[in-house]
Amino acid sequence: MRLRLQPRDAKFFTLFTAAGANIDAAAEVLREFVTAAPGRRAELAERMRAVEHAGDQATHDILDQLNRSFITPFDREDIYRLAVRLDDVIDFIDAAVDLTALYWTGELPTGVHEQAELLCRAAKLTAEAMPNLARPGGLHTYWVTVNELENEADQVYHRLLSWLFSGELDPLTVLKLKEVVDALESAADAFEHVADLVHTIAVKES
Repeated sequence: MRLRLQPRDAKFFTLFTAAGANIDAAAEVLREFVTAAPGRRAELAERMRAVEHAGDQATHDILDQLNRSFITPFDREDIYRLAVRLDDVIDFIDAAVDLTALYWTGELPTGVHEQAELLCRAAKLTAEAMPNLARPGGLHTYWVTVNELENEADQVYHRLLSWLFSGELDPLTVLKLKEVVDALESAADAFEHVADLVHTIAVKES
């Protein structure tokens, strides 16, 4: 076990908790967005932009605290990487919403609804994990489950690609919708990257 001669700066845990809660909020907006009538998409996209701005602020607050702190609860590089990876999650979700609002006028396919539900589950787990970073060794179930969700998301993504390139849709529609499902797949990957980093931090701290 790593010996610490000086107290930890507990403020980082508060900041990461806020970032996790904001990710959960983003996923909930996404869930509402993908099932909403097309006429409500502009309104929900505005809500998502507000959440994305809050995510940027959460990242800024963590990095600002990092720059001002001499003592950190775990490696400085890992704090930086975790802040950036959490921000990546929201950026990809925001991109999917923005692209849909720009490109898509009809009902979204069931596979996109499945992607959104899996992202909501990953977001909930991530939000619950962040307050417990002080004891990362106890988060084994979190990173294992997020990896399982990412595997499920991969399967949904591949089914969507198979449908998109089946010849049922015109080429322009395929290109537009593929950008959306790619962004959602990237969000699932980003959740896995967060979980893998938390696992790395736990190993270092054990």
